[in-house]
Amino acid sequence: MEEHFRVGFYPKGAPVYPGRALQLTVSTLVSPLMTKTGLLIRLLKLQGRLILLLMLLLLGPLAVLGFGELDLKTHWSAASLESSSQSPRPEAYASALVQVYGARAYNWRGAFGIHTWIATKRQGAKHYSVYQVVGWNLYRGRSAVSVSRRGPPDFLWYNARPELLVEHHGSGAEELIDQIEAAVADYPFQNEYRVWPGPNSNTFTAFVARSVPALGLDLPPTAIGKDYLPYGKLFGQTPSGTGWQVSLKGLLGISLAREEGIEFNLLGLSAGIDVNDLALRLPGFGRVEF
Repeated sequence: MEEHFRVGFYPKGAPVYPGRALQLTVSTLVSPLMTKTGLLIRLLKLQGRLILLLMLLLLGPLAVLGFGELDLKTHWSAASLESSSQSPRPEAYASALVQVYGARAYNWRGAFGIHTWIATKRQGAKHYSVYQVVGWNLYRGRSAVSVSRRGPPDFLWYNARPELLVEHHGSGAEELIDQIEAAVADYPFQNEYRVWPGPNSNTFTAFVARSVPALGLDLPPTAIGKDYLPYGKLFGQTPSGTGWQVSLKGLLGISLAREEGIEFNLLGLSAGIDVNDLALRLPGFGRVEF
């Protein structure tokens, strides 16, 4: 031991004193321990801040659950899927039309997120085509992607009234429909579905929107699953096609875009500010204009 301290801390030939050697030995052992303790303290502080942030993000959904207009009583089998009277009747509207709708998810889930779908009608067509992802299709041995050519495009989602998120009509809509149909066929999660964090109905709508940037779809922060990027990507375009985002399986990420503004995502709960539309983007509440 004495030779070690003579070589490491003293000039060659200098005497080594046992007390000094013991002091240096203790210092050598304690220093790494103090470093690890400091790191642990910093990690605990970071954990505490993340928990506090998560609690703040949960205030929105809890407020909607407690004071919002959610239907928490009606059984799904008795809930309505009737038209909300927002779309024109196809036989009375000759032009091509593309619409994207979003409605609160069924029951308590609606406090956290929405369900989205895409409706199209070609020039002169007598029906709409509705594209959406519904998880229960997988239990029946079918693709999660549902394509329906019957019924209204603006249906209530189990009593929840839908909001029209974007609309295109005329010759431009006809071109969009071709691109939308190709994107639907390319959707990579045809046989996979998870309510949280995805892939779900909003993952599908976001995928189509990214594939068809001319759609110009700005999905609200309540579209949980929109940040679940395909093919295991960590970096990609925002659904509107006007910016970029970094996302870890839809659980943690940040995005910056002209349409969406700046948005932070933690465990699927998104918050941010939309400078373009002068609105806050809040979990539970969605877009709140100034």
